Amino acid sequence: MDYVLIIHAVKDYAAWKKVFDDAAEIRKNAGEQSYQLLKYENRPNSIVHFSRWESLSKARAFFESPELVRIRQEAGVESPEFIYLNQLEARTL
Repeated sequence: MDYVLIIHAVKDYAAWKKVFDDAAEIRKNAGEQSYQLLKYENRPNSIVHFSRWESLSKARAFFESPELVRIRQEAGVESPEFIYLNQLEARTL
C-alpha cells in the first residue's frame, strides 16, 4: 500500500474544505483511494491529510501538477509538506 501524509496550514478551514470536497473526483481520478483529515488539537487551521493511493508515482504526479498548485492557492493552503510512504505492516488490535 502507498500513502501520502500532507501537513499544511490553511487560512480558513471552511473555505479550504469546500475546495477539498469539490476536488474529490479529481483526486479519485488521479489515484487517491481513501483519505482521513485530521487537525492539530490546539491549532484548528493546521490540517493533516492522510491518504491511500494506487501508487506513489500517481500521487507525486498529482501533487506536483500545475492544476493542484492552482487549487492549493485557491484553497488558501500555506507551505504544504508532502511525505510519501510505503506500508510495512498493518494490524488491528
